[in-house]
Amino acid sequence: MQPIYEGKAKRLWETEDPSTLRMEFKNDATAFNGEKKATFESKGRLNNAISTLIYEYLEKVGIPTHFVRQIDDINVEVKRVEILMVEVIVRNVSAGSFCKRTGMEEGLAFSKPIIEFSYKSDELGDPLINDDYIREMKLATPEDLAHLRESALKVNEILTEFFSEVGLMLVDFKLEFGRLQSDPSTIVLADEISPDGCRLWDAKTGEKMDKDRFRRDLGGVMEAYEDVLARIKNRLATESN
Repeated sequence: MQPIYEGKAKRLWETEDPSTLRMEFKNDATAFNGEKKATFESKGRLNNAISTLIYEYLEKVGIPTHFVRQIDDINVEVKRVEILMVEVIVRNVSAGSFCKRTGMEEGLAFSKPIIEFSYKSDELGDPLINDDYIREMKLATPEDLAHLRESALKVNEILTEFFSEVGLMLVDFKLEFGRLQSDPSTIVLADEISPDGCRLWDAKTGEKMDKDRFRRDLGGVMEAYEDVLARIKNRLATESN
């Protein structure tokens, strides 16, 4: 059987249920639009575990997502969606490409979160776009865009507090959304939330606990992911007790 979609970090497979898919987390790591590549033995397992816990938590607090259930160490079942070609980036602290574009030093907290939109296109390098681009490219309606912005800010508020409770600073992150195949009028959070798509810094030391360790050749990539997973598990275990 061939996957119906394969990206840089995940594969999607059909299931017996036409309304759901199996999403497989790969061990591949890429950076700089695929120019830098590597494989880490535990990456799929760790991203699956982290994303599953976060999505379960978001569902619990009222954020609709495509998540259905975890199948095994590297697979989850998700609702079939039509992914919107608009990626939403939320920035709380200056870092990464923001600093490259503006010349601002890294680590400056913004007075309010910054929302950016990018065009989901590996071939074009996911370029930044604005509301007018989105309108003329017919990627989303103004109502859809307002929903994406509102949803992203709500997720940011929830996760900023969540990660703060485990000693991590949510610097920035990328979100993807999709229309449910079963109800195209409904847009839900899709893809994953993991250290691959989030910048997470230790709140006390400023140590990077995300894919920047791979991008910048800092080493200890999977050890950082393991640390993030352990903190999340401890936080959720405390809540359940």
